[in-house]
Amino acid sequence: MSKTYTQFSFEDRVKLDLMRKEGKSMRAIAAALGRSPSTISRELARNGRATNQYPAGYGAQRAEARAHRRRRWDARFKLSRDPQLRAHVGERLEAGFSPEIIAGELRLQCGTCVISHEAIYRFIYHRSGQKDYWHRLLPRAKSRRGRIGRRGLRKPLDYIPQRVSIHERPAEVDTRSSPGHWEGDLMCFSRYDQAILITHERASRLLLAARQRSKAATPIADQLLLQFKGLPHELRRTLTFDNGGEFAQHHRLTSELGMATYFCDPHSPWQKGGIENAIGRMRRRLPRKTDLESISTHTLNLLIAAYNHTPRKCLGYRTPAQAFCEQLKLLHFNRECTSHLARE
Repeated sequence: MSKTYTQFSFEDRVKLDLMRKEGKSMRAIAAALGRSPSTISRELARNGRATNQYPAGYGAQRAEARAHRRRRWDARFKLSRDPQLRAHVGERLEAGFSPEIIAGELRLQCGTCVISHEAIYRFIYHRSGQKDYWHRLLPRAKSRRGRIGRRGLRKPLDYIPQRVSIHERPAEVDTRSSPGHWEGDLMCFSRYDQAILITHERASRLLLAARQRSKAATPIADQLLLQFKGLPHELRRTLTFDNGGEFAQHHRLTSELGMATYFCDPHSPWQKGGIENAIGRMRRRLPRKTDLESISTHTLNLLIAAYNHTPRKCLGYRTPAQAFCEQLKLLHFNRECTSHLARE
């Protein structure tokens, strides 16, 4: 018999069912499957008893379905049985961490899987169904999982001069392997004159933001030039927008900074999914009904800093700030090495 216990697989249950029908003894079945006789007896008793849907009797498919149902049901209540773990998960959710980040952080700290993100999601939506509204602690605060509707129609593209399609963008941008490729968008609010200009670096997921007093194209372009002119050229290669008229003066970035600009297809926000995800995360602290006049610049900077210092699963549970600083260090190292060789 094996020294380490493993759960029954579907193949194990099929073999058990066939051998039981052949009249094999418990000990013979246990020896064939590498299990103890008590394990075989417990499997037959647990998954062979009568239910409202099935009469008494063991079957491989029925046993597999019941075991799978128990695992799903048990995942909902793992947090209910462990108050300390439930409190930790609740604190992390309130801090803006997603269930995947919480599960990954616990795995790194403990060296093993403490709880899966699916178990956290099931517990959250089970409690929401009981009118406890745990889903409001999620970064997106969605009441159910999956996509919820689509946006309305967008304006025509004729008013954007020198527009370059995203299909002409270099293929390396899609891989997120090289730094310096950004996405830009406006985070709008209920009041028409309130908005935040958001830019998002695709490789590190770093977020930059600035309050906008106007959605006109000129102040938007001025702010983008101010944001990017302090970065080295290697960290400001391209910038991708949607088709909003506020980005009509995008060509100034190309002429003044040498930064290529591209535009998504109409009705295709998923083509710049990184910044759409980032704005969705920021909505938890800054919902659309927020009055920006009541938010100080210091508070807004703290919210952006909290985003940039939250670990991300896609970054190996590093923060966007850490990933971007590593890019800066690598760039500085390469420049030092190049200049040193040139002097020699």
